[in-house]
Amino acid sequence: MIRFKSLGSGSSGNATVIQARSGSQVAHLLVDCGLGIREMDKRLGKAGMLADQIDAIFITHEHGDHIGCARQLALRERIPVYMSGGTYAAIGEPDFQGLLRIACDGLTFEVGSVQVRPFTVPHDAREPLQLTCTDGDTRLGVVTDLGHVSAHVLQEVAGCATLLLECNHDEAMLAASSYPPFLKRRVGGAYGHLANSAAGYLARSVLASGSLRQVVAAHLSEQNNTPALARDALAQALACGADDIHVADGPSGSGWMTA
Repeated sequence: MIRFKSLGSGSSGNATVIQARSGSQVAHLLVDCGLGIREMDKRLGKAGMLADQIDAIFITHEHGDHIGCARQLALRERIPVYMSGGTYAAIGEPDFQGLLRIACDGLTFEVGSVQVRPFTVPHDAREPLQLTCTDGDTRLGVVTDLGHVSAHVLQEVAGCATLLLECNHDEAMLAASSYPPFLKRRVGGAYGHLANSAAGYLARSVLASGSLRQVVAAHLSEQNNTPALARDALAQALACGADDIHVADGPSGSGWMTA
């Protein structure tokens, strides 16, 4: 069984715990670590966990709201850290004291009973990766930082039962915002962040494969989106009620959910 909990999602910091249980064996993967270490410990505690229960850390890319205290936490608890070679280069190739594992597009690795499959996404980072996780019974897709929905992304998330999916901005709100023009172009560009409408397209495409059961909207902009707009866009795309769409926010993330 796979469960997951967002510890926080947005520009203030991103982190998600994925729990895989097989019989009496339980493993935990931390996807991104974009908080200070004291705040990370605090939010893990609220999730009913201690940091020493984390079996592996996966870093999607080098931006500060995703990498945060990853090295500090890994060294303190002796946790293996997975990231792409490009991400490692972008953070200056620090010493991980033998804990670094280089992740690649399509190269599956295991954390306990769960298989983790990274895949490349179009985003303004050195070599960004997102991922799917499966225990053989269900598949969870984490797709939280990308500028557009590429054919490769659609191929990788096909068959997911649950998506933790970026709904960064409403296009009209972004256009009318106080952001300077260069930042509007960056956020709304092909290597920026996913608009609600594009997230709806991705979710609808996965639904068409016959597998999708639930979607959690993530990485919402505090300035250029609202939970209601994200819910409405996904609900319209999936022909469901807005109350059927969950939202992970910056300060509290989400509750524990079964994939």
